Amino acid sequence: MAIPALVKSLDGSKARVDFGEGVLRDVNVSLVDAKAGDYVLVHAGYAIQTVDEEDALETLALWKEILATEKDPGS
Repeated sequence: MAIPALVKSLDGSKARVDFGEGVLRDVNVSLVDAKAGDYVLVHAGYAIQTVDEEDALETLALWKEILATEKDPGS
């Protein structure tokens, strides 16, 4: 399973990415050609694919909805 994240900065094969709501992590981007401002799919600490912004934001919204349901199973 891979989660989309926004590339904030690059330092060689490492990127600082934002998963949304201030969740920042360092990931390895050696498998993709990414630049700051791109969205990437991250799996196990590696960016495995770039994705367009629309798809990334839609997926993040779905994840947010899923997680909200998990926190409040009565909804």
